[in-house]
Amino acid sequence: MGDPYDFEPPDWLEREQEVLAPYAMRTRDSRGRKHAESGHGYRTPYQRDRDRIVHSTAFRRLMYKTQVLVNQASDHHRTRLTHTLEVTQISRTVARQLGLNEDLTEAIALMHDLGHPPFGHSGEEALADCMKASGGFEHNRHGLRIVEELEYRYASFPGLNLTWEVLQAQAMHSRRKEDATLAAYFEEGQPLLEAQAVDAADSLAYNTHDVDDALSLGLITFEELDQVPFWRVAVERTRAKYAALGPLNFQPSIVREMIDWQVGDLLANTRHNLRNRKIGTVADVRKSEALLVSPGTVVTELKKELENFLHEHVYRHYRVMRMAYKGQKVLEGLFTEFRRHPDQLPPRYFKRLKSCPPERVICDYLAGMTDRYAQDEYLRLFQPYTPV
Repeated sequence: MGDPYDFEPPDWLEREQEVLAPYAMRTRDSRGRKHAESGHGYRTPYQRDRDRIVHSTAFRRLMYKTQVLVNQASDHHRTRLTHTLEVTQISRTVARQLGLNEDLTEAIALMHDLGHPPFGHSGEEALADCMKASGGFEHNRHGLRIVEELEYRYASFPGLNLTWEVLQAQAMHSRRKEDATLAAYFEEGQPLLEAQAVDAADSLAYNTHDVDDALSLGLITFEELDQVPFWRVAVERTRAKYAALGPLNFQPSIVREMIDWQVGDLLANTRHNLRNRKIGTVADVRKSEALLVSPGTVVTELKKELENFLHEHVYRHYRVMRMAYKGQKVLEGLFTEFRRHPDQLPPRYFKRLKSCPPERVICDYLAGMTDRYAQDEYLRLFQPYTPV
């Protein structure tokens, strides 16, 4: 037998030619990075993107950033980090089944929520209001600022210097399509299938997992959910699979069925779209009149009804609203105080005032905070006996 450690690793660029579907994005076709770098001995550019995102400070902070409920509400509900990991897991499954570039898909998924501020969407609303006269705030656009400017791990360039395709996926997820700084990303047409897979996985993940968390925290009941067709059918499908479904595994079994059902439907409908529209190249994807990675009509309608239920019974629940308003008060108070006295900013941010408008510097500082750090900073500034 030969030496088991004497192993020649495969050429991953050639491997892509063998295993990827013709409409998948190949690494060798990438538009590259803004700042030129030499290649790596055993990682492709998209694999390096993935690793850079995981090792970034902004990614670690997602552990203590709100998904729907603030971190203190429970030890078991989703945070931005666990949500991101769940989206990444589903995205990779979809990418593998469709023959897409898994490394690119994973990098896009790991980055997709990087720009979220503390306190979830209520925190984003607070910062957008504070910044309405100074360029606004939107988490997808801020995610680009993080990886292009604010991270500082590398001596040769600002940010993470990610590939153009990962940046484009983030930009095209933004609602600010009128932003001139994003215009170049929209010139090629539709997003890559890898980006579309992440968007679809994000939608099905947060809808399902918000149901799971809301049940666990007592915001909604099984009786209320029985009025939602999506949940009711998922229960019927699950009971048909198991002779007995005990109280401890009832909820996780239904949630798992909802995810599996949606992923299967997404794959079936996407394959139908690819065949029906004769998609054979990346260029075909770009010029398609509509998105190709999407659920079927039945699941789409069921998802809409579920989303309406969540908005009415979960996102507008009085406990959720109390936390939301409290978070907004914290961010608005911090923004006002730092705008009035910017010399209270940490040195790294205070130095940036020489080259960047103060409102944007303050917004960058606040958006990077975790829920916990924002609350602590608020106490340090406004509670007289709190250590500074």
